Amino acid sequence: MPPPPRIAPGPAPEPKVWDFPHPPPGTMGPPEEYARLRESCPVARVGMPMGAAAWYVTRYDDVRDLIADSRLIRPTINDWPPRPDEPTDPGPVLTTMTELNGPRHTALRKAVAPAFSAKAVRDRLPRIRELADHLLDHLLREQEGDDGGGHADLVAGFTRPFPLLVMCDLVGVPYEERDHFLPVLDDALAGMVTSREGRRVTELLRDYVATLIAQKRCTPGDDILTRMVRLREDGELTYEDVMVFGLSMLTVGFGISDIFLANSVHTLLSRPERYARLRDDRRIMPGAVEELLRYMPVMNGVVILLATEDIELRGRTIRAGDAVLPVIASANRDETAFPAADQLDLHRTANNHLAFGRGTHNCPGSHLARAELTVGLEALLDRLPHLHLTEGQQPTWDDESLTKSPLTLPVSW
Repeated sequence: MPPPPRIAPGPAPEPKVWDFPHPPPGTMGPPEEYARLRESCPVARVGMPMGAAAWYVTRYDDVRDLIADSRLIRPTINDWPPRPDEPTDPGPVLTTMTELNGPRHTALRKAVAPAFSAKAVRDRLPRIRELADHLLDHLLREQEGDDGGGHADLVAGFTRPFPLLVMCDLVGVPYEERDHFLPVLDDALAGMVTSREGRRVTELLRDYVATLIAQKRCTPGDDILTRMVRLREDGELTYEDVMVFGLSMLTVGFGISDIFLANSVHTLLSRPERYARLRDDRRIMPGAVEELLRYMPVMNGVVILLATEDIELRGRTIRAGDAVLPVIASANRDETAFPAADQLDLHRTANNHLAFGRGTHNCPGSHLARAELTVGLEALLDRLPHLHLTEGQQPTWDDESLTKSPLTLPVSW
């Protein structure tokens, strides 16, 4: 009896597409799905809010490797998600240091490194504290009652303007023009869905940075943007390099610090003993800041990378051109890397969190971001030692945003 004919295997079944994990409404998160995905499907195909699909990677070891993998590059908001029904030419591109690669990226990081070094930031700490006190002086003056107590929205009064004021002061962006550029930045950070939106935001931001560059050429200041302009005139940088630096400072130079600070204050005040512990023992502040950076689930899958070649990971094949989301917020809650990972431990010592990335694209402003969080908290602890959440008033949240932090934070003192 002849053997049965051999049947060629068919194509592998398409992986299940999971719904995009969202934090519970009215909270900063993290999404409940993180733990389930780390356990049962650490490399999952997930549907993105803008309609595309991407590989969602949740375990610490995998995320740590991928964010430093040279086979993955970060697209601009103009390039991803793909928009097949729209014109292929999106116009000007919104490129920041995150999307640069190769010699240009190396040259620009080398140029900005001295201004963002640990020593430079340490030397600037008195100025950063001065800016924090300036904002708190205004807050107390405007909101304090006859009995010495007061009520305020801390987001509007401090956690949002403080990182912005620090960035403007350091880089050379006029703080008084914030009402002009902040709405455009909010659109850019939210992510563009159509090429028309991307073109509009890109053109507005590039025009604004071009105006700043021209002003620095005519009226130099003691700021980083002026130094970048001088390096361009000396031939060490191109005009586009300076443009990329300016765009980087506007789009991510303060936004993430704003979110970290608001979430940190909310988390400390939600358990008043945490705020009191940090107030009464400042020796734990450095470790507490690292723990807050680990604990805050800020980056809920918004680090989008594109594979330049096929990558095998845990039995999955990530094809060239596929989008990959290494979920830093999930990696920082991985029990295999951090014992009792879902608990905030202000005394935690071993803390190799991934809040600032890793590899050639690790955040060049990490020292500054740590300083802003430290000084912001210290100023609140010093000036408002009895700060607490206002009874009967809940913070408000944008539950559609991937980067969750309170929009309002009603507090009393």
